[in-house]
Formats: sequence, structure tokens, C-alpha cells
Amino acid sequence: MKTPPPSSRSSRPPRAAAVLAAACLLLAGCSGGDDADSRADTAAAGGTGMKVALITHGAEGDVFWERVRKGAEAAAAKDDVDLTYVSDPDPAGQAELMRNAVRDKVDGIAVTLAKPGAMTGAVGEAKKAGIPVVGLNSGIDAWQSAGLLEYFGQDESVAGRAVGDKLDDLKAKHALCVIHERGNVALEARCAGVKKTFGGATQNLYVEGTDMTATSAAVTAALRQDRSIDEVVTNGARFALAAVGSVKEAGSAAKVATFDLDNDLVKAVENGSVQFAVDQQPYLQGYLAVDSLWLYRTNGNISGGGVAPVLTGPAIVSRANVGAVAGFAARGTR
Repeated sequence: MKTPPPSSRSSRPPRAAAVLAAACLLLAGCSGGDDADSRADTAAAGGTGMKVALITHGAEGDVFWERVRKGAEAAAAKDDVDLTYVSDPDPAGQAELMRNAVRDKVDGIAVTLAKPGAMTGAVGEAKKAGIPVVGLNSGIDAWQSAGLLEYFGQDESVAGRAVGDKLDDLKAKHALCVIHERGNVALEARCAGVKKTFGGATQNLYVEGTDMTATSAAVTAALRQDRSIDEVVTNGARFALAAVGSVKEAGSAAKVATFDLDNDLVKAVENGSVQFAVDQQPYLQGYLAVDSLWLYRTNGNISGGGVAPVLTGPAIVSRANVGAVAGFAARGTR
């Protein structure tokens, strides 16, 4: 593969060829055709077995994507997979990273489809090259039409509807749903889901998520302009924490809730500055995506039969149950 750009990161987990070889024997020679047989021979000879590329739209330094990566690395270490993780929030850049993986002749690709239209060509090139591709995190409504084998993530519409129901339980009346990346199908689906079930008023606020100062200022301005807003719903842990500051700056009585969580967000739920979070389990998404490619290559398995997504969320984390995930969040896996 071409050298990844500065924002990219690569992982090379330790080898476990003997374990993989034994597993292949138990699986009757890693059934799956000539490719599987050759991989079994490679493993027995001390090779890596297979190469997988995980290609996301995550921004550098975003804790959420570090959790996805950690899960992927755990699966790679277990399966003796040679894993490369790269990311680019720009859809054209992400598509080029995928083409790089195709040129590198990897054995499998896991990819996010935040903007499916931009990835169609690159996915097609991977398929033409005979490389299996699975989806994770974003693109639950597009993975099948794009020709992906499997999908791992939460149904964002369902998650949004769950938030709308929760806001009704909390007696909220006017929700501001903050979308930090225009055109991201997952974020749009979440806010649409909130509007579908929430009995109060809902409005979307589009901000530039790569500029946290501008994002905070936009939320502050919206709260000052409309004092009836009593709930701010964000689409990421760091945006929720910023919104807490915006509420104070605006002198608003609004509460804050969010999709996704990390260790700092867990602490905010514990102290009550954030009401609740929706956990889609990013560590699990990364783990399942990599493990599924290994299972497909070595045993012909396809999770969900290729017709249904494997759901990793949503789960509501509130002050009442946050203790159950706090320890995992502290070690960077929830």
C-alpha cells in the first residue's frame, strides 16, 4: 500500500500462526476454496494469513474512532490478521484510501459509508478485484445496494426514535439537534428519528464540526435567540461537552443529551451535566468488522446472511446505569 497520509495510522498485531493453523485443522482445512487452502498453508509456514484494511471517515484524534480502532486491533490480534487502519473525513480522500488498499491487494476491506455516493466507485473496484468488503458504523441504508457483504452498526433511525421517546419521558418541549457534518447520512437519520417520535418541537442546527470554537458559538447563539429550546441533542461526545459550555454561556436552562460516549462523557453523565447518551458500541463495530472478514475468508461465514445488518446499538446510558460501563470507558473500550 502507498504510504498513508499523516492523518493515517497503521497497526501490526503480534503473530499467532500456530494457533491459526490449529484452528484451520479443526475447521476441516479452513473450508472456502483454493484461497482458503493457500491461506492455511501460509499460516502453517509462519505467514500472517491475510491482510485487512479498515478505512473510515473519522477525523484524526477523535476518541470515538480510537475505540473503533481498538476493537479492530483486538480482533486482528486474535485472528493473526495484518491490519492497517487509515482514515480521511473527506469523502474523496476516503475513496482514494480504498483504491490504495485495492492496489495493495489486501484480502479484505472494512469501510464506513458516511457519504455512500462518494464511495460507490471505490467499492466497485474492490469487488471487481475479488476483495470482500464489509461495512460498519455508517451506511446502514446503503450497504446492500453498494454490494457489501455484511454491515455492523446501529440503525440510526431507530436510535433517533429512542432519543425522541426519552425526551418525551423527560418532559422536554423543544429540542435543538446539532449536526456537525452536513450530508452525513447517519447524523441526518438520527435527527430525523428524533423528530419522528418526539412530541415537542425539533429543529436542526448545522455546524462545522472541525472547528469546535465555531460550533460552540453557533450553539450559544441559537440558545440566546430562542429561549424556548430546553434540550440540546448532539451527535458526538465532544460536541455534548462543548454544548454544556454553550448552555452556560447563553444563560440557558436547556439540558444536554447526546449520541455516542467516551470516558469524559461518562463522567458528565455521572455528575449530571449531560442527561444521557446513546451508546452504539464503536469498539464492537471495529471488532466484528475485522473478525467477520477473517471468518469469511477461512470459513465462508456471512453474518446476517448478507441480508440483515448486525446491530450494535442503541443503548441508553443515563445516570441510573452509567456505573455499569464506567470501568470499560476508562480503559478506552466503551
